[in-house]
Amino acid sequence: MRFVPAIAPTPVAEMNTTPLIDVLLVLLVMLIITIPPQTHAVKLDLPSAPTPPVPVLPKVNLVTISSDAVLRWNGVPLSREQLRQELAASRQIQPSPELHLQPAADARHGDVDEVLVLIKREHIQRFGLVGNDQYRSVF
Repeated sequence: MRFVPAIAPTPVAEMNTTPLIDVLLVLLVMLIITIPPQTHAVKLDLPSAPTPPVPVLPKVNLVTISSDAVLRWNGVPLSREQLRQELAASRQIQPSPELHLQPAADARHGDVDEVLVLIKREHIQRFGLVGNDQYRSVF
């Protein structure tokens, strides 16, 4: 009978990374704990008095420009000079009424620009463009 030696176990050549991961997680937790809290702040001077109530709008004036360059003030046709007089008169009212400009979708840009320049020259403070949804179908 011949003796057959037992097969010797081969050594494991891979490194066990579980303890390494445990140590890294502990270091990460310690780093997060030791980070100082944010201490910077933005200094704001807030008003201490109560804010005044929002005034009720006395009137909203609508200026429309049609495709054939006809100006209308609340539906009434008028010239550029009459528009300037209406703007000057509305500026004298306290509190000043809002002015809404609604050009037609196919109005010339030059006509709209002239009215915008006139509004700026008259120092109208409360001004807005309305009816912009009509331009979706044009472009």
